Amino acid sequence: MYLEKLKLLSSKFQEVEIKLSDSSVVLSQEEYKKFSKQYSYLRPIIEKYTQYLKLLNSIKDIEELKSSEDSQIKELAFGEYNDFIEMKNKIETEIKMLLIPPDPNDNKNIIVEVRAGTGGDEAALFVGDLYRMYTRFAEKNGWKYEILDSSPTGLGGYKEITFEINGKKVWHYLKFEKGTHRVQRVPETEISGRVHTSAVTVAIFPEAEEVDVEVKMEELRIDTYRSSGAGGQHVNKTDSAIRITHLPTGLVVACQDERSQMKNRAKAFKVLRAKLYDRKILENAKQISNERKLQIGSGDRSEKIRTYNYPQNRITDHRIGYSIYNITEFMDGDLLGLINKLIEADMGFKLKENNI
Repeated sequence: MYLEKLKLLSSKFQEVEIKLSDSSVVLSQEEYKKFSKQYSYLRPIIEKYTQYLKLLNSIKDIEELKSSEDSQIKELAFGEYNDFIEMKNKIETEIKMLLIPPDPNDNKNIIVEVRAGTGGDEAALFVGDLYRMYTRFAEKNGWKYEILDSSPTGLGGYKEITFEINGKKVWHYLKFEKGTHRVQRVPETEISGRVHTSAVTVAIFPEAEEVDVEVKMEELRIDTYRSSGAGGQHVNKTDSAIRITHLPTGLVVACQDERSQMKNRAKAFKVLRAKLYDRKILENAKQISNERKLQIGSGDRSEKIRTYNYPQNRITDHRIGYSIYNITEFMDGDLLGLINKLIEADMGFKLKENNI
């Protein structure tokens, strides 16, 4: 079935090439951008498809040599035939992966929002643990991060922390982290040694540019107030904290970590745009299919996605039923193994969804 799709895409690619050489398209920035985007998506597919067709012809020639009366030629043909079949299977897999529509947000930076759920102080401490886990993973990948807003607790945890991560393909690797993360461990304050279960929610938003979502000033209520967090006397004595309410949706964002009201305002707008953009993405997904329920990365913050069981040294991702037993390394940012499993599973769902 996907071979028929490749034939259609090959014709489409030729049409796009013609369009990109059309002077009227070149002069129209919007049209040129649209066809350039299609060209970038189609080109690697068609290159791989061309390679695949050449390989099929080679296999056909080798099959004829397999019936040769010359024993040496026949032996060589059988050896090459197996190599070609292996190459064919490899290219077929690569083509199928390329046929999956790309996620337009894969190269975007992200904003992460981690909140304490059930579990009181222990949940707040785990918020801090997850913040460290994600920032250590960022460091391992050469990404940069910055806190946008936080509500620290007296024990060293956070009721909530919002931070951004900037780097190559950040959304691609961390988009599946959204949901409820459950931790099972003995809290430091627990004298009897009893295991407690706490929960923390994680939201991941692709960073939005002004072109991604329109924010109208008349639809906002902007309040200033005195920061109650860390930052010294200056923070507590000036109205540097910012709270923005988006009236049409009721979304509220706040930022108080900077001493400058202007910097807090800029960070708050960044978070607001990201949340509005995320809402827009989810609404579009619902319009495409109301019946479809993604098993990975549904966007539902209440969905329990993972359990961190410290006594058993086990982390289980419930969406794919996969467990690993290296909790210390994982919490130190060694996430790539599990993330690759999630990406692989998501690819499998998309292949079925697109009938590939």
